[in-house]
Amino acid sequence: MSEVKAVPISDGVFKIDGRYHTLNLVPGRSVYGEDLLQLDDVEYRHWDPNRSKLGAFLVKEGGLPFKYDSEVLYLGAGDGTTVSHLSDILTDGKIYAVEVAKNPYRNLLQLSKRRKNIFPIMADARRTQDYRDLINEVDIVYQDIAQRDQVEIFIKNLDFLKLDNHGLIAVKSRSMEVSTPPKKIYQKVMKKLEDRNYQVMMQVDISRWQKDHAVLVVEK
Repeated sequence: MSEVKAVPISDGVFKIDGRYHTLNLVPGRSVYGEDLLQLDDVEYRHWDPNRSKLGAFLVKEGGLPFKYDSEVLYLGAGDGTTVSHLSDILTDGKIYAVEVAKNPYRNLLQLSKRRKNIFPIMADARRTQDYRDLINEVDIVYQDIAQRDQVEIFIKNLDFLKLDNHGLIAVKSRSMEVSTPPKKIYQKVMKKLEDRNYQVMMQVDISRWQKDHAVLVVEK
């Protein structure tokens, strides 16, 4: 029987037995019921693509642009499922986690007590003026907001992005137009971004794990 090994994929991300994991920043604790795996006195957390759009992007693309020291603006942070994996990766970085709903925000606050690289911000991502004084320029903007105006919200927040860096948006097509095929929605999103002089680097269909979703990567 071959020995199980943790194969490094990108900063803080490992492939073990065909599944992707992050190195647990808080050993002994799971965040959303994910599997914990112990190998050579090191604990890893399985990144479930069915629970995380960024996790699905990772499975499809086999890597992520996040580095150990990246500063990230995360829009639509929710309860912190995906944020927690970024927290594992960004050991010397920061995650500005914007969430407007009270209950998920309370969960983010609890998570940030154990994970000091998470900075929760209770705000509507449409109102960037409410948190502009809290955030410097960031290396990556990531958005997971299922709203009709999700692209406009993303573009507004790309003002925080440093030049020659990347933004990622998880587009939920059905939140924008129910009757239009998802592929046509993604084309419209790409055009809106390109019209604002953002270069679309890739479009990744993650519908196998997240129905009617694609992740677009742009460069400023």
